[in-house]
Amino acid sequence: MWLFVAFLAVPLIEISLFIQIGGVIGLWSTLLIVILTAMLGTYLVRTQGLMAIGKLQSSFSQLQDPTEPLAHGAMILFAGALLLTPGFFTDGVGFALCVPFIRTWVFNSLRQKVKMQSFSMGSTGHQPHRSHEPNVIDGDFEEVEIDPNKPSDPSGWTKH
Repeated sequence: MWLFVAFLAVPLIEISLFIQIGGVIGLWSTLLIVILTAMLGTYLVRTQGLMAIGKLQSSFSQLQDPTEPLAHGAMILFAGALLLTPGFFTDGVGFALCVPFIRTWVFNSLRQKVKMQSFSMGSTGHQPHRSHEPNVIDGDFEEVEIDPNKPSDPSGWTKH
């Protein structure tokens, strides 16, 4: 139901803002502002998106929970869609989502409403036996038989 209200309310807000602002500053100024906000929004989303990808890669390489960088990336993507949509209300919400402090506040607000039951890193399939001895390294091996009929000249990788 709330989605229906949003699809109905947002265009009505945009139309009323276009009429009000266009009446004050004129048609061409209004259109110029809409085009400039789309261009500025594209630049902001690109730079913010690259930073979010860097933080996501960093969380993966440090084996940390990637939830927050993923959420920031999703909000930046949503901000880009809003900024490319013509309108003052959508531009305002889109620019707000480009501010890291606001994205963090939205993330923390949503985090309080969502309860996570489990989180694991790595595969959930077959887990190898782990030794509890400190100097033992577990590993798999496969014995390779040497064909006596095959010539033993060096491969291309070992030529000097």
